[in-house]
Amino acid sequence: MKTIRQILAAKSGPLVIVAPDDAVFHALQVMADHNVGAVLVLDGKQLVGIFSERDYARKVILYGKASKDTTVREIMTDKVLYVTPERTVDECMAIMTEKHFRHLPVLDEDGRVLGIVSIGDVVKETICEQQFIIQQMEKYITG
Repeated sequence: MKTIRQILAAKSGPLVIVAPDDAVFHALQVMADHNVGAVLVLDGKQLVGIFSERDYARKVILYGKASKDTTVREIMTDKVLYVTPERTVDECMAIMTEKHFRHLPVLDEDGRVLGIVSIGDVVKETICEQQFIIQQMEKYITG
């Protein structure tokens, strides 16, 4: 089973982040530009939250706020569950399923942000591993 470190190594592109005092509208633009459903919120190098499409839908639209007048800090999720790079894909799948999360930040033992994994990343890797197992079983059976 692959680790989250291996998943991050295979991902391309820069880490997509915003600052807590950025306007929600800016965060949405960044998310659209990078085709992602969530961004990490960093104050300098410190992870202070995560902002997702779900945060926007539930905390801006439903409360009648304006995305250009609301800061990310006001609506981000600030109690962030994260994983370390040594965790396995299965462990992350279990966390995401149990907590109903679609994104998990990845931090090293010193609290430095290394990246983020999505449910799509985890499902894709799970499917690849299952396909490999099926191929090995087919070879064994027809062998």
